[in-house]
Amino acid sequence: MNKEINIQELGLKDFKETWEYQEELFKMILDLKIKNRREETLHPTPNYFLFVEHPHVYTLGKSGDISNLLLSEKQLQEKEATFYKINRGGDITYHGPGQIVGYPILDLDNFFTDIHKYLRLLEEMVILTLAEYNIKGVRSDGETGVWLDAGTPFARKICALGVRASRWVTMHGFAFNVNADLGYFDHIIPCGINDKAVTSLQVELGVEKVDVNQVKEKLLKHFTTLFEAECKHELKS
Repeated sequence: MNKEINIQELGLKDFKETWEYQEELFKMILDLKIKNRREETLHPTPNYFLFVEHPHVYTLGKSGDISNLLLSEKQLQEKEATFYKINRGGDITYHGPGQIVGYPILDLDNFFTDIHKYLRLLEEMVILTLAEYNIKGVRSDGETGVWLDAGTPFARKICALGVRASRWVTMHGFAFNVNADLGYFDHIIPCGINDKAVTSLQVELGVEKVDVNQVKEKLLKHFTTLFEAECKHELKS
C-alpha cells in the first residue's frame, strides 16, 4: 500500500480549471486500478493533496437545491462570482480568497476502505488544527463539516466538506474559512441549512489576518498522523 501523499500548492486558481485537474488525477488513478485488476499487476497507485484558493465561486452538489442560491445571474456578475453544478455530495457552498480549500485525491485502498471514516478523519484534522488556536471545533449530528457551539443557538460552521468517491478513489474535499469574506455566504443558504451561521478563524481569533501557511502546516501535520501517511511536496504552477 502506497501511503505517500504528493502535496501540491496551486495558489489562487479558477475553480473550473482546478476541477478539471482533479478529474485528470482522479481518472489516472482509476485507470491504473482497473489496469492492475485486469492484468493482475501491482503498480502502486499515487495519492495527491491539492491546496488551493479560488476566486469567488458558488458550487452546488448533486443532492443540492438550486433555490439555495439567492443570486440571479446578473447579481453573480455584479459580485464577480461564478456558479457551477458539480459532482460531489452535499448542497451549495461558497469558495473564495482567504479560504483554505483542500482536495485529497486518494486511493483509499492504500489506507482503509471506509468513506464514513474518511470524512470523520478530515473533520478531525480540522478539529485538531483549531485546538492549536484554543478553539473547540466539534461535529454536528447529521451534518458534515466542523462547527463551533453545535447544538446551541450560537452554532456556526467553520469548515464545509463534500466529496466524491469511485472504486475507493476520492476527489473534492474541504473548505476551511480562515480569512474568508463571510459576506458572500449571505447570498446562499449554506449547505441547505438556513438556521445556522458561518464563521472564520480570523473572526474567532479577533485578529486582522491569520497566517494561512501556518494553518496549512498544522492541517498537514494532523492529516499525516491521522492517515499514517508520508507527505511529499511538489511544485505545481
